[in-house]
Amino acid sequence: MKYLLWLLKAAIFFTLFAFALNNQQDATVYFFFGTQWTAPAVLIVLTAFALGVAVGVLGMVPRWWRHRSAARRAHQALPHPAAPAAASSAASPAAADPALPQPPIHGI
Repeated sequence: MKYLLWLLKAAIFFTLFAFALNNQQDATVYFFFGTQWTAPAVLIVLTAFALGVAVGVLGMVPRWWRHRSAARRAHQALPHPAAPAAASSAASPAAADPALPQPPIHGI
């Protein structure tokens, strides 16, 4: 399996390398107010891809922060036992106390 993944990575690399070699001609991008940028086509495509990734990540940051804070609040709201019982007849504290949340059956 490890060799198959390396083969896949090599195929992707050589495909992108061939794409870069085939797109070396200059292309011009025209912006507003008469501004223009002339660069190899592969550099323009790579820049557009990088800008798209950056905009996507920046668009997700507020949602990630909200989810992190909600998870932190939920974790702090969990009851923490003062001292674990030394001689518990049950295998787990969740089984001994029905008020504690039960773990998922399949580990999901």
